[in-house]
Amino acid sequence: MVSRAELAAHGVTRHDVATEVASGRWRRAGRQTVAVHTGPVTELARRWQAIWETGVDIAAVDGVSALHHAGLTGYVDGRVHISAVHNHNTSRLEGAVIHKVIRRVTGELVGAGLPRARPEVAAIRAAHWAVSDRQAALILLMTVQQRLTTPRRLAAAQRLVRGRTRRAFIRAVVRDIAFGVQSLGELDFARLCRERGLPEPSRQVVRETAGGRIYLDVGWEEYALAVEIDGAQHQEKLAVMEDNLRQNDVVLEGDRVLRINIIGLRLETDRFLDQVVRGLTDEIVAA
Repeated sequence: MVSRAELAAHGVTRHDVATEVASGRWRRAGRQTVAVHTGPVTELARRWQAIWETGVDIAAVDGVSALHHAGLTGYVDGRVHISAVHNHNTSRLEGAVIHKVIRRVTGELVGAGLPRARPEVAAIRAAHWAVSDRQAALILLMTVQQRLTTPRRLAAAQRLVRGRTRRAFIRAVVRDIAFGVQSLGELDFARLCRERGLPEPSRQVVRETAGGRIYLDVGWEEYALAVEIDGAQHQEKLAVMEDNLRQNDVVLEGDRVLRINIIGLRLETDRFLDQVVRGLTDEIVAA
């Protein structure tokens, strides 16, 4: 892909372009873009196309598209997401989603190459543009898990980027990530504990056992109580055996461990949380 402006800068006239297109060697890819081949279009080319068709001066690759460009893996979205300054008119482009933003945040764009938002800004915007709270939380978690940004930078971006949807939810998720939450299950559990009025648990609690150092998902050290949030992967192959060995080591050191699988947390929320309450002190139960 190449822009008509760039072609003109290299001396290629509109007549030259028309000749190449008519011969079948090139093809038009929009009002401002020309494909100088007839083969498949790469993702990078599609992103540049979206920038040229929207307007170089106002557009930037943003949201999950900017995260993909930064290296995000495991999250599928075949569209190109573009942010454009709100007071400009933009054209429609097949396969692209143009999101209007009121203004740019100072320093939000990467300084070289493809015009795009920095990962922390892109993640916050993607969370606002997501179709559900759960999708928003997944995007935020994956961005930090894959080390595209840090929890501190994500928190700073959340304070600056003012989206139109789920502001309180995104603020809470970013807070949880900053405190060490590393999975959707942990996010769910932290939210449910707050709704029940339970004390805030510690995240990624470290225990030194006879079997070595162990990291537990969440725990209340003052109550010698820990909770392990099991995702689907815990039911596969040797994962169950390893989980049992970890739990046994912790129990033998004097802690109590509750295991909650993520599906059960959603289907039997109250029953599992009742067990957590029972694991805490009578004072907390009364509260």
